[in-house]
Amino acid sequence: MAIAATSAISLLFFLLNLCLKATYGDYGGGWESGHATFYGGGDASGTMGGACGYGNLYSQGYGTNTAALSTALFNNGLSCGSCYEMRCDSDPKWCLPGSIIVTATNFCPPNFALSNSNGGWCNPPLQHFDLAEPAFLQIAQYKAGIVPVSFRRVSCVKKGGIRFTINGHSYFNLVLITNVGGAGDVHSVSIKGSRTGWQTMSRNWGQNWQSNSYLNGQSLSFQVTTSDGRIVTSNNIVPANWQFGQTFEGAQF
Repeated sequence: MAIAATSAISLLFFLLNLCLKATYGDYGGGWESGHATFYGGGDASGTMGGACGYGNLYSQGYGTNTAALSTALFNNGLSCGSCYEMRCDSDPKWCLPGSIIVTATNFCPPNFALSNSNGGWCNPPLQHFDLAEPAFLQIAQYKAGIVPVSFRRVSCVKKGGIRFTINGHSYFNLVLITNVGGAGDVHSVSIKGSRTGWQTMSRNWGQNWQSNSYLNGQSLSFQVTTSDGRIVTSNNIVPANWQFGQTFEGAQF
C-alpha cells in the first residue's frame, strides 16, 4: 500500500510539473551549445533598429545586453524579445567567468558565400548569437572574435508594463510591442476598440502587429499571448483621443 501511495504521489508531481512547463515555459531547461560573435561598436550604436523593429534600444529599455539571432533561432521574427542566459564555454584562453542575460532584438543573416566554420557563422543550422559588443566583452575578450558558448532560455524580467506604440494611419494600425516580460516573444495579439469586439491582429514584421480596422476615436484594449501560451490583457489603456506615434503602457506578465 505504501509503495502504491508513493507511486501515485510521484505520478501526480510528474503530471503537475508537465502542466507547469506547458503553462509557464521550460525556462529552467538544459544548456545548449552555440557560438557568439559581436557587432555594433563599443557603445552598441550599430545595434539600433534591427529586424525586430524595436528602434532605439536605449530608449526602449533593452540597453546593450542584446543579441542578433541566427536563422536557426530567429524563427522568422517570432523569437524577437526572447531572453537567453549565456556563458563562454571551453575556451580558457579567451573566456571570462560568469554569465549574462541578453534579449533578442535583431536577426543575424546567413552568408552562404562563406562556410559554416569560416565566416558563415549564422548559416543554418548553426545556433549563433551576434552580441552587442558590450555584452560580448562581459563573457570573452575582444581579440577572441568568436567563442563557443552555452546558452538557455530564461524568463525576461522587465521594468514596468508592456508598451504599445501605435504607428501607421487610419485603417492601417501598426502597433509595435516592446518591454515584454516572461517568455518575452509575442506570438499573437488581439485588439479591441470601445465600439468593437476583440479582433486578431496579423504580424507585419518583427514585433509590429497590424489591424486594418478603423479605430480612431475609440479607447483601445490589447491581449498579448507569448510562446508559452500565457496571456495578459490590458483593458482600455489607450484613451479615445490617442494619436499615431504615441506609446501606452499596459499590464505585464
